[in-house]
Amino acid sequence: MAVTLDQPVTDFEVPATSGQTISLAALKGKQAVIYFYPKDSTPGCTTEGQGFRDQYAQFQDANTEVFGVSRDSLKSHENFKCKQAFPFELISDKDEALCQLFDVIKLKKLYGKEYMGVDRSTFLIDKNGVLRQEWRGVKVPGHVDAVLAAAQALNKA
Repeated sequence: MAVTLDQPVTDFEVPATSGQTISLAALKGKQAVIYFYPKDSTPGCTTEGQGFRDQYAQFQDANTEVFGVSRDSLKSHENFKCKQAFPFELISDKDEALCQLFDVIKLKKLYGKEYMGVDRSTFLIDKNGVLRQEWRGVKVPGHVDAVLAAAQALNKA
């Protein structure tokens, strides 16, 4: 069952960097930004992650946790996080459970070849676990600013 705007998100428990397990239930009382990206250490994903890193303090001020998600391994995530000095955790979704919950696996094309890949997407969940905003098919420039503005507005609501 995929997520729906203005509906509670099904609780999940997933492995993340720093030896953590992230669950939606544990985030009650805080907003969460969950952004899905195709692959660690690629140009677009690095730029997007750096955007969230550079605005992280403002997300924290808006009572919002940030999590990046891809199908990469925890080892790959740890290297990516360390190299880019990300202050937030990266979630490894090797079994695609979270990708399926948020319906981000899409048919993509690269050099004429079709494959199933992660559609760059971001989701804003309120402090009660309800999905309040989603961005699908994200283009990186300006995206983090839009997410931050939405998180700040939701925190004031």
